[in-house]
Amino acid sequence: MEKYIVILCCVPVFADQHRYLEKDYQKAWCDTNNGKTEVILPDKARADCVTATHAVEVDFAPKWAESIGQSLYYAKVLNKKPGILIIMENGEKDLKYLKHVKSVADSYGITVWTITPSDIDKAYFVTK
Repeated sequence: MEKYIVILCCVPVFADQHRYLEKDYQKAWCDTNNGKTEVILPDKARADCVTATHAVEVDFAPKWAESIGQSLYYAKVLNKKPGILIIMENGEKDLKYLKHVKSVADSYGITVWTITPSDIDKAYFVTK
């Protein structure tokens, strides 16, 4: 009787499936606002988008807390105003995150913008 060795291959399943990548939202918003993407700071950190006035961190809504520290850091290093672009892919579900980030942002002078998949569709005439 022959014996077989069975090797199971695990393919990672990502719970966070997004319609577009973060960099797609970043590029669309940054281009629209005459900014530069992926600006490298002296310590090799990268600011997602830098405009004439703001250093902007781009994140999906559930990562709202991380975006606060990053935007403040980038703004300090670049001598710009801090900004956050929150990616709203899940409608009502993401509103709680937007409320959280706005409550903190107001206290620290951080400007908050939002972007949705339909904004990308309009910007690039893309349909998936």
